[in-house]
Amino acid sequence: MQPSVSIQNIKLDFGNVSVLKDLNLDIGQGEFLVLLGSSGCGKSTLLNCIAGLLEPTEGSIFINGENVTWAEPSERGIGMVFQSYALYPQMTVEGNLTFGLKNAKVAKDEIKRRVARAASILQIEPLLKRKPAALSGGQRQRVAIGRALVRDVDVFLFDEPLSNLDAKLRADLRVEIKRLHQTLKNTMIYVTHDQVEAMTLADRIAIMKGGVVMQLAAPGVIYNKPANKYVADFIGSPSMNFLEGTLSNGQVALGDLMVPTGGYEFCRPAYQGPIWFGIRPEHILTGNAALDAPVKLQARADLVEPMGAETLIWSTVHGRPFRFRMEGQAVVAPGDTLDIGFDPARASMFDTAEELRI
Repeated sequence: MQPSVSIQNIKLDFGNVSVLKDLNLDIGQGEFLVLLGSSGCGKSTLLNCIAGLLEPTEGSIFINGENVTWAEPSERGIGMVFQSYALYPQMTVEGNLTFGLKNAKVAKDEIKRRVARAASILQIEPLLKRKPAALSGGQRQRVAIGRALVRDVDVFLFDEPLSNLDAKLRADLRVEIKRLHQTLKNTMIYVTHDQVEAMTLADRIAIMKGGVVMQLAAPGVIYNKPANKYVADFIGSPSMNFLEGTLSNGQVALGDLMVPTGGYEFCRPAYQGPIWFGIRPEHILTGNAALDAPVKLQARADLVEPMGAETLIWSTVHGRPFRFRMEGQAVVAPGDTLDIGFDPARASMFDTAEELRI
C-alpha cells in the first residue's frame, strides 16, 4: 500500500541557516504520526511544508501518490488546525464551519450534512449559534478542529493545537483527538513539544533535533529502546538517569559498582569501552524490592517531592543527579539513606563518542 504522505529528501534553508536536512518520512494510510521535539527542531516547519505554507529548498512531497510539492494549500486535500484558533470573531460557530465550504461552492445540502456530522463528533451542537467570544478555550479549539473536519479530507495536520489550553483542558481534548482518530481513521500528523501528548496519541513518533529525525518508532520502542542518548533524555519525566561507566567483558563498571549485563539486549554486542549507562527513575526499585534486585546500592535523599500517588526522590550517585520514584506517600526526609536497586535489563547504554545505543 502506498503511503498517505511521503516526504522525500526535503531540505529547507532560510539564508545560510539549514532548518530541514535531507529529511525522508513515509506516513501510512490512517496513521497517527506525531512530530516531537523542542522549540527550533524543525517540526512545525516540516508541517508547514506538507501544508504548502512553506516551499522546500529541495525534495518532494507526495499526498496519496500525487506530487504536491508546488501545489497550493487548497489543492492538497488537507485540513489544518493551528495553535491559535484563528476563528472569525464576527461569525457564529456555524458561520466559521461553513465559510470555507461556501467559498468552495459546495452544495447547501452537503454543507448542512458535513456541519451536522462535525458538530456531532465534536459535541458542539449547542454552540452553533454562539460567537467565539462566548466560548471557552476548549470549545474554540473544538470549533477549529471542526473547521478542518468539514473539509472532508484524507489528511489532517495539527500544529500544537493544545498548547494554549490549561492542563485539565489539554488532557480532556487530548482524549477527544484520540477518539476522533479512532472514529475517522484518517491520516493525522500532529506537532507537539509535549511528550505526554506524543506518547498517548501516536501510532509512531518522529523525534526531531536540528532538522533531522533522531528516531522514528512506536511509543513503546521510543520509551524502552531509545536509539541515542538525546532521545533517551528527551522522553520521560523526570528524564532518564545517566552514569558514566566502562563496558568490558560483559560487565559495566560504574565507579566501584560492577553491573552484569546478562539480561540486556545489545544492538552492538562487540562494543567495549566508555559508555553512558541510563536507567529511568520509574525502573529504580526501593524498599523490600530493592533487596532482591540484581544490582543494589544506597542513595542519600537530597530532595523529596511528595506527589500524592507517588513520591519523587532526588539524590546523587557518583557525582551525577539521580532520581527515583517511591510508591504511595512514602515517609522520607532529606538526608535519609535509602536502599535502592535495579535490573540492568531495563537499562539503556550508549557509547560516549556518538551517543548511539549499544
